[in-house]
Amino acid sequence: MNSTIIAYIAGFLDGDGSIFFQLVRRKDYRYGYQIRCSLAFYQKKEHADILKWLKSVLRCGYIRHRQTGISDYTIVGASEVKNILVLLKPYVRLKSRQVDLGIRILKRLEKVSSPKEFLEICRMVDHFKDLNYSKKRKITSCEVKSFLEQHNYLTPVETSPT
Repeated sequence: MNSTIIAYIAGFLDGDGSIFFQLVRRKDYRYGYQIRCSLAFYQKKEHADILKWLKSVLRCGYIRHRQTGISDYTIVGASEVKNILVLLKPYVRLKSRQVDLGIRILKRLEKVSSPKEFLEICRMVDHFKDLNYSKKRKITSCEVKSFLEQHNYLTPVETSPT
């Protein structure tokens, strides 16, 4: 992809975009929670063509037109979000801390091998609250920790003496 287009998309993310990481309760997940990541770009409905263009360039995600007069182009999923963050990283300015943290989270998430490591990643997700000025976040790593403890995921393995 042309570097001018990548830089343009990075600027769009800086100005009219968001990077989200959330902890979502999921009974069908190994540790009871999902780390959901997403990117979103926003624009007034009458300028939604730019979102269609973005979608055609990035080749993933979906567009919604809200009753508020705002349209958003959203990309959800670890693989897609990581690829885009890596692509935009050299050009992002205002959201560079979110991009860096997001990439670190997604790289660690690819190799989760224990409940303790999953909890460490959840603690990294908690930092997005501060970077994004989030007031709505309900689930934090404390809740995940409590769940893991209740299900004996964080209990040390006892070995019998030989």
